[in-house]
This record gives sequence, C-alpha cells and structure tokens, in this order.
Amino acid sequence: MSVDRQAHALAHARVRAAGPARLGAGVAAAPGMLRLTRPDSTGEAVPVWPDGVTPSLLDEHQVPPVSVERSGETRRVLAAVLKCCWRDLSVDPWPGEPASVELVLDTYRELIGRTDDLMRNWARGALRRLHDSAWVVVDDGVVLLGPRCALWPVESHAQLQELVRRLPEPERPELTVVGDADIVAVAGPHPPAPAGAGGRAEGGAAEFDDLLSGYDERRRAELVAAFMVVEHAAEPVPEVRFAALRDPALRHTLGEMLARRGRTLIQHRERWTSGYDDAVAAELGGPEGTRLGVSERAVLTLVLVHSVAIPRAEGLLPEDSWLSPHPTPVDELRRHTQLPIGELEAALRSLRHAGLIGQVKAGEEAGGYVPGPQFHRLTPAARRRLQEELILAAGPNTPLAAAVLARRSAK
Repeated sequence: MSVDRQAHALAHARVRAAGPARLGAGVAAAPGMLRLTRPDSTGEAVPVWPDGVTPSLLDEHQVPPVSVERSGETRRVLAAVLKCCWRDLSVDPWPGEPASVELVLDTYRELIGRTDDLMRNWARGALRRLHDSAWVVVDDGVVLLGPRCALWPVESHAQLQELVRRLPEPERPELTVVGDADIVAVAGPHPPAPAGAGGRAEGGAAEFDDLLSGYDERRRAELVAAFMVVEHAAEPVPEVRFAALRDPALRHTLGEMLARRGRTLIQHRERWTSGYDDAVAAELGGPEGTRLGVSERAVLTLVLVHSVAIPRAEGLLPEDSWLSPHPTPVDELRRHTQLPIGELEAALRSLRHAGLIGQVKAGEEAGGYVPGPQFHRLTPAARRRLQEELILAAGPNTPLAAAVLARRSAK
C-alpha cells in the first residue's frame, strides 16, 4: 500500500473511531469523504457510502443493524431538531439554522403529547446520543444539524420535507425572559445564514472506482452490499447470503475496499464481519484515536473481568469467546470502582453507545452488563492482545502476568 493510501486509510479509521475529522482552511478531505466547508474555509470530513448506498440497505437484506439505545425517542428528537433547524425547505437540510434547545424540547413535547419531567429527560438523553454520533451539534443551549445530516441523499429530501411539514408547531407562551433568537445570538458564532452562506458540502475524490469499474452492474452491487453489511451489521453475517462473501475473487476485492478504510475482513466460521486492520489499530492507539477516557476503560475492564475472565476460569466459557451470558451486576461495579455514581453511570452510558457493553436482564435478578457486539470485530491479533491485557488486569502478580511482561520486553 502506498504512503498516500496508508494515510487515507488511517484518516478513515480515525473518523470511524472518533467522529468527523476537523480540517484546516484549504485542507482537502481524503478520498471517499465529503468535505463540509464553513464560511471561514475550515471544515469537517465525513465518509460517504459507496455508490450512494445508505445503511438502509441492511433492511432490504433483513440484516439487523447496530441497535440504538431508545431508538424511538432518538428518531423523534432528531425529527424535532430537523423541524427547528430546517426552516427553508427550498435548500438542502445541512447546514440549516441554529435553534434553541428549549424550542427543540417544546417541539418534541408537542409531537408526543407529553409534558412531564420524564419526557424532558428522554429528550435530553436523545440529544446527547445524537450529539455524540454527530447527527446534531449541541453547544451552550443551541442545537445545529450535525455533519452526518449532510449525507442524506438528495432523493430523500422530498420525504424529509414532507416529514417536516407534518410535524406540529409547538404552542409556546410568550417568553418574558430570554427569547429563542436571543439565546442563539448569545450562545456563540452561529448566526442564521442565507442559503449557501452557512456552509457547503464538497465531494472528494472517488475511492473505489478503480476496484469496481471492472465488474458488471450486478457484481458491483453485490460488492457494495457486502461492504455495507460487514461494516454496519450488529452481528457477523452468513456468507451464504452474500455472493461477495462466498466467491473468493469477489471477497478479495471486498478486502481491498475495506483496506482503503483501514479495515479488514474477519471470519467467524461461515460468518463474516469487519474490524480495524492491526497496523491501523496500532496507529490509533493514542488519545486521538478513541473517545474512551480513563473511567470508561476502567469500567470496561471490570465488565470483562467479571463477565469473561472469571467465568472462563471456572470453565463456563470457551477459551476464544469474548461474548458472555454472565452479566456483571451494577452493585459489583460500584463495589470495585472508586468512581462517583454519576461518573460511573456516564461511563456505562458511553460504553453502551459505543457497542462495547450491553445491558441485560437475568430473569428475576437485576441483571447487569456484558461485553457488547463490538467484540465480534476483533482480529486474532487483537484478541490475543486483549487476552494479555485481561491477564495483567485480573492477576498482575501471577506467573501468567510475568510471562506476558517478559514476552513483551523481549520484543
């Protein structure tokens, strides 16, 4: 792989790991990315899907996507944000106009017909999830459409316009303290802009054309479909359902497509998914490559120790499994961390959102947390590294830990 292609693959991997990449004035986006340019010529880069296909393709193939926590509330809050920020339906939705959080909450309240505190908590939680995933930007009481909204296909705009028209306008009493426009004006440099002045989306260089151009339309569609399902499905998908996974030649091309985004195919018997290429993962090892903080890493380690390491030591799990039916109770997490309860809950929320843990019920018991679907995406080398890290965390003074440290120091 050339130096430029390695850099482009690393750029894609960073965006997948940490969200849209910030670009300086005049800096181009990597191939396969859309550049969202601001009035000051700075911008953000977000990956585009090949051949204009969106993850809705998973529905066509009846493949479950990665689940979204409280997906109903999240979709409705995003619709409320769109209603408030997309005021001129004659232009593209992104970048839209800023709106106050209170206006969004009032619009959501009118949409669902509830006014209680629980409704506000749901809506604020959904706003936080949408902000973390770059669908919206929430800053100092103001909401903006996020970079991912620029990826909506033009073909979907008519449907989105109809949705916005059908959403109710909130009945709001006259504000006597601070009005919406004043909140937006005070919050920061987000003045409402005329069409085209608030930002523009600029397509980058083509990414896969040289790989796909040699195939006919049917095989090209099969490759794109396989690419989308291994990248976005919640679980590994059976190869029998996708020609590009069954056919070795097509699978080789699929691997080349993934490599350009810093990814690689991972096989689980006759099922396939994708994960970070080991060399790219090593480059992502720094703080810029992940959103996980110290609290999140500590809580994840505890979940792995209690849900995987201990059951495995007791013979309840196979040696190579990183998924577990044995939940770690919340009380266990509280007992073994020094984190304040608010920080612990925030860490659990971040890990759930990232797919690194899942919350389960255990019959009449309180249930707890287990490793999430992202553990399907570990390469063999990553699984070995994680195994060693778990040994060091669970038994730092054991002979196994000493052997791990000795082997690492010898490299």
